Amino acid sequence: MKKKKIPMRRCIVSNEMKPKKEMLRIVKTPEGELAIDPTGKKNGRGAYVSMEPELVEKAQKNRAFDKQFDMVVEESFYKELYDYVAHQKARSLL
Repeated sequence: MKKKKIPMRRCIVSNEMKPKKEMLRIVKTPEGELAIDPTGKKNGRGAYVSMEPELVEKAQKNRAFDKQFDMVVEESFYKELYDYVAHQKARSLL
């Protein structure tokens, strides 16, 4: 039986390659807004971050999404992203 290929993505904070399902996609929509994309299918330019709250904090400190999407990202977006990742991490540990 043929093995199914697992799509890999690179985290913009840690530069680690991980399976796409273990990552969270952040998308800049054609309207120029930033959004969390849990499905991984929204239209727009995407970047991936690992589902680790520490990496989200590091992304905020280093302004990783500002550089990636060439725009100013609001602090509220980083807070929303941190809350989402922390919630998902807690759910996965149950």
